[in-house]
Amino acid sequence: MIKDNILIEGEKCTAASKILENYIAPYDATVISNLKQAGAVFLGKTNLDEFAMGATGENSAFGPALNPHDHTRAAGGSSSGSAAAVAADLAVYALGSDTGGSIRAPSAWCGVVGLKPTYGLVSRHGLIAMASSLDQIGPITKTVEDAAIVLNTIAGYDPMDSTSHNGELPDYTANLNKPVKGLKIAVPKEFFSKGLDGQVNNLTQAAIAKLESLGAHIDQVSLPMINFAIATYYIIVSSEVSANLARYDGIRYGRSANKAKSLLDAYLETRAEGLGAEVKRRIMLGTYALSAGYYDAYYLKAQKVRALIKRDFENIFEKYDVIVGPTMPYAAPKLGELGDSLSAYLADIYTAPVNLAGLPAISVPCGQVEVDGSKLPVGFQIIGKHFDEARILQVAHNFEKSRQ
Repeated sequence: MIKDNILIEGEKCTAASKILENYIAPYDATVISNLKQAGAVFLGKTNLDEFAMGATGENSAFGPALNPHDHTRAAGGSSSGSAAAVAADLAVYALGSDTGGSIRAPSAWCGVVGLKPTYGLVSRHGLIAMASSLDQIGPITKTVEDAAIVLNTIAGYDPMDSTSHNGELPDYTANLNKPVKGLKIAVPKEFFSKGLDGQVNNLTQAAIAKLESLGAHIDQVSLPMINFAIATYYIIVSSEVSANLARYDGIRYGRSANKAKSLLDAYLETRAEGLGAEVKRRIMLGTYALSAGYYDAYYLKAQKVRALIKRDFENIFEKYDVIVGPTMPYAAPKLGELGDSLSAYLADIYTAPVNLAGLPAISVPCGQVEVDGSKLPVGFQIIGKHFDEARILQVAHNFEKSRQ
């Protein structure tokens, strides 16, 4: 299954938006070409938040994706359909994209494995852009080993993507069974502050204790700048959304308002009819942040804070092999529960900082909590150094085996 913001030649690619509801992809994304060469069979495209903007999977123009564990609950966004399809046994694996947690969040809420690779490890050529300095394609699978197998196929340099990594890559399956004994694992205290659900906290602490019982050395650390991560993320992502979505003007491709009386009306009516509320919200926020007089106060300052967040991670990785903590602050909410509130943005508190720093991270299931009679999965996040996917896959695989 392929998230419907990744191009497959000759197939519709809507990005879950009315503005692209009849768009036919003219070429294959690089990840699709790689999978075709490996003999992959594509079963279909999956739903998502419109243009990948959302934490719950409810912002699609074609209706929300439902959580297989409880159809009254959100599957998580924005790769909602991909995670739900794997969790429901509709596919062995799926591809998603992750800008601020969009692979890891739905994987956590649907109880599957979701890997967000290092920025640049997997080509973005053929991915409909949301925020180009943050977007990354990755696999959603049933097991950590499957994630490693898929990553082996889709990772690598692509001349069509100037940000892709041009270097030798390991076999990501090679060290999966290597013990974690002796590894140094950091646990940021900021991951366990106000807002973390008690049951999720208990399962996360149990997961950390499990790694310690396997011989890993655990230390508490601090990520002081993480408190500014959500504000920083949403300024940067909205600014890049404003620039990237300017191309949807009703002239070049996609939906066009056919009753417009002037060129300006064509622009305005096309975007008013074709774009959803969350997309419009982010375009307006980003346009404001980039406007004259506000650029320095918002966008430029956000980029400086981004550098400080990245430095915080680098300081920890000078002494530690991986960082661990919860993937999401709570289990899957009811559909409509978060609404258009700030709560939906705050759901990305543990995932968005990873994208700001360009790091790899994986979410693996670590148990279930009971909420209103439903048993809902919880995700455990493992974060690694740049291009150290082999390490986080090793830790995740050891943890996964210890729970069997």
